[in-house]
Amino acid sequence: MKEGQKLWTREELLLTINLYAKIPFGKMDHRNKDVQELASLIGRTLGAVARRLANFASLDPIQQSRGIKGLPNTGGLAEEVWKEFYADWDNSFEASEELLANSKQITTENLYDIDYSDIIEGQDKQRLVKTRINQYRFRQIDMANYNSTCCNTGIKEPQLLIASHITSWSKFKNNRLNPANGLCLNALHDKAFDNGLLTVTAEDYTILISPSLKKKPTLEVQDYFLKYDRQKIKFPKKFMPDPKFLEIHNEDFRKKLN
Repeated sequence: MKEGQKLWTREELLLTINLYAKIPFGKMDHRNKDVQELASLIGRTLGAVARRLANFASLDPIQQSRGIKGLPNTGGLAEEVWKEFYADWDNSFEASEELLANSKQITTENLYDIDYSDIIEGQDKQRLVKTRINQYRFRQIDMANYNSTCCNTGIKEPQLLIASHITSWSKFKNNRLNPANGLCLNALHDKAFDNGLLTVTAEDYTILISPSLKKKPTLEVQDYFLKYDRQKIKFPKKFMPDPKFLEIHNEDFRKKLN
């Protein structure tokens, strides 16, 4: 370490990996307003924050598989924080969100511009607020991961896109925020995915369309579904879908064929 430099703290690294999850891969430089905000918040230079984001990229398996090395020499503590996130995304991300809220001297409910006005007093308000926050968080992470692009069709209009969980929100409570448990799908394909009319294979990320749709080869079914059958998805920029989650969906897809 150069003279005059200070070591990165665990808290600073947690805030930085929090940001790494939220912003698109190609926008992790000093021009990004979120990078600027974090630098101001933790008292680091823009260059220091951008370099640390690049350090995390060097640990990201998808960047390594693409031959993108980021900036190595991450340091032991940074690697430790990265491994903690990969091992337990939901709890680690929640902890980093609480740290971010505390740093801004606000509550986690006020981190984002979310409308809670329709949540009626007397309902389980705390649970409903937390659910809405987590839905917002997951969408933010998923959209950044896929660069706001449907991984099946390439549609890029955010209003038509859904941050789709691969496994059930209700059954897999510890992976609700895990980007490896997500796909970015257009609304029609999201509905089809939920209802077992299409899946993405765990083996090689290939789109499979249900035979039930193939039995109805109308022009609309051809255009919206059949032409994507056996095509590979468009890969995300950071976190790949985890095969273990896809296999669960693949099994449900196979059951519905019987």
